[in-house]
Amino acid sequence: VQRYAEEGAVGVQHKLRNRKSNRSIDSGRRNRIVELYKSTYLGFGPTLAAEYLLRAEEESVGVETLRHWLIEEGLWQSRRQGARHRQWRERREHWGELVQMDGSEHDWFEGQRPRASLMVMIDDATNWTHAKFFESETTVAAMTVFQEYVGWYGLPRALYVDRDSIYEITRDSTVDGALRDVGPLTQFGRAMETLGVELVLAHSPQAKGRVERRHGVFQDRLVKAMRLKKIQTLEVANQYLDDEFIDDMNERFHVEARSPTDVHRSVPRGMKLEHVLCYQEER
Repeated sequence: VQRYAEEGAVGVQHKLRNRKSNRSIDSGRRNRIVELYKSTYLGFGPTLAAEYLLRAEEESVGVETLRHWLIEEGLWQSRRQGARHRQWRERREHWGELVQMDGSEHDWFEGQRPRASLMVMIDDATNWTHAKFFESETTVAAMTVFQEYVGWYGLPRALYVDRDSIYEITRDSTVDGALRDVGPLTQFGRAMETLGVELVLAHSPQAKGRVERRHGVFQDRLVKAMRLKKIQTLEVANQYLDDEFIDDMNERFHVEARSPTDVHRSVPRGMKLEHVLCYQEER
């Protein structure tokens, strides 16, 4: 009121108007970070770029600040979230109660080699993830990544997969099977039955929401990480997954299960996993 009385309408204006904020980042540092993004991290989202700038370049910048800079430079576009396909399904209560498994065929090496398939397993209760590269999604690939998962954590109670021919046979039962009320099983389905793991078949990709979203995370973060490390072979990529990337992924995206009980089971005594997870024929 006193300023208004002395200065008139001008006295009502805030004293910081048209002045630079005390918390603003100087233009030199801004330009340096933007140029670093252009030269090394072009195509990275603001969140991922901010992580790498801090980890690899020791440049600390807020995600939203970086996002605004990239939009101003025409290097990023804001993205709107689309409508959800269906209602969110509540997570299972225990670790090992349900594990989703699926393969993602993608140009993982950005044209440096042919497309490959990343077999991904993710626990429904905790987001705990295991993954391995293969040339394609096959029965052998599914058995191999499952055997590795069991070696690390044990047998899950149930496995949630799509209706691929690896997991489901659509032909009719044989006469003998019909008499015994037993449908035909794939090699993978027979192995799960022997191990006592329930095989749950999804009716749509959206039903496997957690593993489908994990594919998106891998296709963003893993592709860019391998680009920076110049990884161009499946062998080196799998080594990188085991030594570094999966641990970082689980540390970042792991959630606590509602129950602390781990319901993974040990392989039954006297049963060799490699004798079950293989092709079997009656002669």
